[in-house]
Amino acid sequence: MTEPAAVKQTVSVRERIIVALDVENVAAARDVLEELRGEVGAFKIGLQLFTAAGAAFVREVAESGVKIFLDLKFHDIPNTVASAAVEAARLGVWMFNVHALGGAEMMRRTVDAVNEVCERENRTRPKVIAVTVLTSSNAETLTEVGIESPVENEVSRLAKLTADSRLDGVVASPHEIGLIRETVAAKDFMIVTPGIRPINATNDDQKRVMTPAEAIAAGLDYLVIGRPIVQAKDRVGAVNEILSNLGSDIQ
Repeated sequence: MTEPAAVKQTVSVRERIIVALDVENVAAARDVLEELRGEVGAFKIGLQLFTAAGAAFVREVAESGVKIFLDLKFHDIPNTVASAAVEAARLGVWMFNVHALGGAEMMRRTVDAVNEVCERENRTRPKVIAVTVLTSSNAETLTEVGIESPVENEVSRLAKLTADSRLDGVVASPHEIGLIRETVAAKDFMIVTPGIRPINATNDDQKRVMTPAEAIAAGLDYLVIGRPIVQAKDRVGAVNEILSNLGSDIQ
């Protein structure tokens, strides 16, 4: 198996936690941000909050110094995705994603467009990652949409396609971390994992899940955790409880 990226030796687990702002409105998002800013590494803004709050809110939060993972999973014709990616970069987000199923041309043109605009406008280039197979999907789900190969094979194929397209990493189930490390040789290839659930939490609509400790041991880069933290009565306490079970550094 390929060794985990060397950067993991120097980055704390706290910085590796991305809290999913899967909330209904700006007021709820501000409440979470106020409580957890400085307690975790980044925050994820997905389709629900983006639709409710818009790009202006993303820009406002990013300009305040908070690291934002814009989770909109762009998937369209190459020109459309590349253009949307440029606007994401202009919002100042730290990271955003596309669907690997959009294909190599879509991903390559996206990376090229982001690189060009960031160099021209003197912007910090965001990380660009691709979704392999959604953590809500399983073999039955793939079969329904005409994909007959096992989940693991599809993840491996899409991870290689993503790396070959020069993206920074993938979003994948924690159960595929080892497989991706074996498939992609680059040590700096990022793996961002939703489907992370503390032992006492429910799985909700995620099917391929894992505890934070299991995911850390498997070699992930970033944990995306939503409801177990956001819906906790004491959010800081929920973060600290997770950290207490992991130690101070990713090994």
